[in-house]
Amino acid sequence: MSGKTNLSELIKGMTPQHIPGAYVFATVKDISTIDRADTICEFKENEGTTVVIEKSKADKLHLQYDYIAAWITLTIHSSLDAVGLTAAFATALAQHNISCNVIAGYYHDHIFVDSKDVDKALSVLKQLSQSQV
Repeated sequence: MSGKTNLSELIKGMTPQHIPGAYVFATVKDISTIDRADTICEFKENEGTTVVIEKSKADKLHLQYDYIAAWITLTIHSSLDAVGLTAAFATALAQHNISCNVIAGYYHDHIFVDSKDVDKALSVLKQLSQSQV
């Protein structure tokens, strides 16, 4: 499997990057009502398909949402079978009262935090990374 697995290396090299914009999580019963090129990601659940989408696009589609998030990508190529990275950054964020919603892509981990917490979250993640030096 490609990507790094050593937890210390992952934390040290995670380099959080804020992806500009406002993002929301919404659910739809019929995914065909959305241009799938507009979604960041989709996850099929029994109740409907959860989509992560830019807030402006959700507003145009009249999608309901409760949470406006900022998107942070950890730019290190982490392996899907790496152990501990999610726990490490989720714990660090939780210690600062920051909730996070995590999506693992093939190359990177993507963290969605409340938009009001993005600067604080970036600071916490950078401090965590620097603690491994």
